[in-house]
Amino acid sequence: MSTPIAAKEPAFSIGIEEEYLLVSRETRDLVVDPPADLLDDCAGSPAGSVSPEFLRSQIEVGTRVCKSVRDARDSLAEMRGVVSQAAGRHGLAPIAASTHPFAQWSEQRHTEKERYTILARDLQGVARRLLICGTHVHVGIEDPDLRIDLMAQVAYFLPHLLALSTSSPFWRGVDTGLKSYRISVFNELPRTGLPEHFQSWGEYQRHVNVLVSAGLIEDGSKLWWDVRPSARFDTLEMRITDVCTNVDDAAAIAALYACVLRMLWRLRRTNQRWRLYAHMLVMENRWRAQRYGFDEGLVDFGKGCTVPYAELLDELLDLTAEDAVALDCEKEVAHCRHILTRGTSAHRQLAAFRAATSAGASQEDALRQVVDFLIAETVAGVDVPA
Repeated sequence: MSTPIAAKEPAFSIGIEEEYLLVSRETRDLVVDPPADLLDDCAGSPAGSVSPEFLRSQIEVGTRVCKSVRDARDSLAEMRGVVSQAAGRHGLAPIAASTHPFAQWSEQRHTEKERYTILARDLQGVARRLLICGTHVHVGIEDPDLRIDLMAQVAYFLPHLLALSTSSPFWRGVDTGLKSYRISVFNELPRTGLPEHFQSWGEYQRHVNVLVSAGLIEDGSKLWWDVRPSARFDTLEMRITDVCTNVDDAAAIAALYACVLRMLWRLRRTNQRWRLYAHMLVMENRWRAQRYGFDEGLVDFGKGCTVPYAELLDELLDLTAEDAVALDCEKEVAHCRHILTRGTSAHRQLAAFRAATSAGASQEDALRQVVDFLIAETVAGVDVPA
């Protein structure tokens, strides 16, 4: 039976959540126990919210619900400025990177909050290694059945988004050889990876209820898939990407995600849909994006061969050109090509490290210079209040 076609266009509103690491400006290492009043110093901005994260050395921001990607970008930039100003008062700085270049997870402490205490108890050593940060992009889609339908289709494009966002090449002072080591750490958690395929919202809810009834989870917020229906909002939440060090990169990826969803919705209006490929195939592209970023291309399953990422991006931007116009985010989407030219944060971190060691710096000093790059780039294009 075919899924009924939603007549009304979804809102395609945008909300972005980002997680940052808090570092000492003196040592460039993580601050294990930041000042208790730091969060209070961040409160009150109309641009969004600031909240603690699982580890005390992390902090999370969320934009307000935005009608456009441009609005979301400005809201996100304002929140970065708020956090940077507040952290600066304590000799600290936020870095928007999915791993710290040299920090040790074994030295971190989790936030004393019931939800996090339960998480630490249940996940044990897996939770203790969660010294990682990510970006979550919410796109407003009011119809729950439509959210489920688009979740299955958009999974194909998740590796394309991950490849543009990579910011975690280092782990505990070592170049891992991966552009997104964060994915390796996150994969250790249960209920991660690509989402399951469901025929309807009702079927999805029945499966979630099995886990809830068994006492395994409280609700759908404990499904940590790469994309999921939000448990709090009428949104489809993309979660696969690393946190982008540059705020314009974050806006570009949010714009591309929203445009892909609208393109899939357009296909649905004419009784078309994107082909659903087996997880084993999409997971290969997920791994390639995790390992190489965009350097070695992804597999085009229709052609049956690996294609340079630049070609795939051109095709994707052509496919969604109409949607970029409709969502008024042509400039933000076009920035994706700039990411290819300049490199992601992972590329630039590695370049900074190699330049420092080539100039005679020790490995330790070179890693501190990477942190300096991250501190500066996190607030590039951001107004930090005096």
